[in-house]
Amino acid sequence: MGHALSPSDLIINPDGSIYHLNLLPEELAETVITVGDPDRVTEVSKHFDKIELKKGKREFITHTGFLGKRRITVISTGIGTDNIDIVFNELDALVNVDFQSRMVKEKLTSLNIIRIGTSGAIQPDVPMGTILASSFGVGLDALMNYYIHELSGDEHSFLDAFKTHFAHFRGITPYVTAADAGLLQSIGSQMEQGVTVTTPGFYAPQGRQVRAKNAVPDLITQLNTFRHQQVRITNLEMETAGIYALAKVLGHKALSVNAILASRVNFEFSKNPQQVVDKAIGMVLDRL
Repeated sequence: MGHALSPSDLIINPDGSIYHLNLLPEELAETVITVGDPDRVTEVSKHFDKIELKKGKREFITHTGFLGKRRITVISTGIGTDNIDIVFNELDALVNVDFQSRMVKEKLTSLNIIRIGTSGAIQPDVPMGTILASSFGVGLDALMNYYIHELSGDEHSFLDAFKTHFAHFRGITPYVTAADAGLLQSIGSQMEQGVTVTTPGFYAPQGRQVRAKNAVPDLITQLNTFRHQQVRITNLEMETAGIYALAKVLGHKALSVNAILASRVNFEFSKNPQQVVDKAIGMVLDRL
């Protein structure tokens, strides 16, 4: 038998909702689509046949409704793995903790979580407008230093190769997690697949330079020359690795679908970013 979670470990609002997301347990579907941008929630839910709930607090906007007979929640996370930490722990608590007793439930629920996000390609043959499913997420942020997480054999050998290639990067403790195999097969079918690197920022951490000088000037070249058993890094963004790693730790299934809006090697940015995002949303909803 476990123990009751303290009011400071699991914060429940006076109305019985979870602290940041402001959701009640019955308001969450078992299929969850995450988007970074709060404005993108409506872009997804407008395809639903029925919307039963619209709620928001801070950057976390939630719509729950039905696509045919399937109940789906779409939620915005905001940018970055610090927000993923909040969203994923709270989504998990909504299904796996009894809010009355504050005890972890005997029978645990595994959510299906699909990220629809935007990303930049770092390989010249991955054009803008590509919809790419991440087979692995590699994190350059610090999130998983704070969680105990086990690696599979595939993840281990990938991480060893990555650490060797980037041995000269100081102060980075990378982590790697594979996509859920079932979701990669069902939702990711007919999509390009690649390895996604998650960074703790948009500018220097992704090799951009505006005014502040970049400490790793050849970051893009370093990343796009990495190879492990014919596998290469295809794109950069700011949430995927955290989503994959926390989902695995908490027993959920996750897949990240990336709308490629930029080509970092060709120095281009999409002229129709909304069209690319809409295409990604359509592909995911069709496969659900």
